[in-house]
Amino acid sequence: MNQVKVLRAIDYPRMPWKNGGGSTEEITRDAGVGLEGFGWRLSIADIGESGGFSTFTGYERVITVLQGDGMTLRVDGQDTHPLLPLHPFAFSGESEVSCTLLGGPIRDFNLIYAPQRYSARLQWLAGEQRFFSSAGTVLVFSITDALEVNAGNSASQLGRHDCLQLDGNTGLLEVSVNGPCCVIELTAH
Repeated sequence: MNQVKVLRAIDYPRMPWKNGGGSTEEITRDAGVGLEGFGWRLSIADIGESGGFSTFTGYERVITVLQGDGMTLRVDGQDTHPLLPLHPFAFSGESEVSCTLLGGPIRDFNLIYAPQRYSARLQWLAGEQRFFSSAGTVLVFSITDALEVNAGNSASQLGRHDCLQLDGNTGLLEVSVNGPCCVIELTAH
């Protein structure tokens, strides 16, 4: 049976970065405590200055700038194209990564997952969208002040940076949204 919960941005716990260089608001995760034991984790980070990223050996990462001018990353010695708001970028958690801010501070949105345990799909949507998912966990992250999400038989209202989490999907789930958001589908192996 599908379990739906709405996670409110105001309630996200703040935790220090693994490397001590900043802080993160954790949105949700599948398991574990602190920075250990999770198969996937969703978070928002505030980056106030250029610098290094924490490493997460055994994980893949997808990062998206939410607010601010953007940044470039240096991944294992190679510079990326500028990462602008709402343009996701994927890289290995094992990579040596640092960022250079293009303007002032930014906020970014992060999915970290263990590919040996989960398959992941992340996409940014705009406007009214309707899709079907067979993923075991479906997350819908709002970047607007009022987002209506219908998932199966459940209707929810999300505010800015709120997240709907649906776990336990075993069928073909119908999902519809009415505005800009990020949809993440996670399937356990």
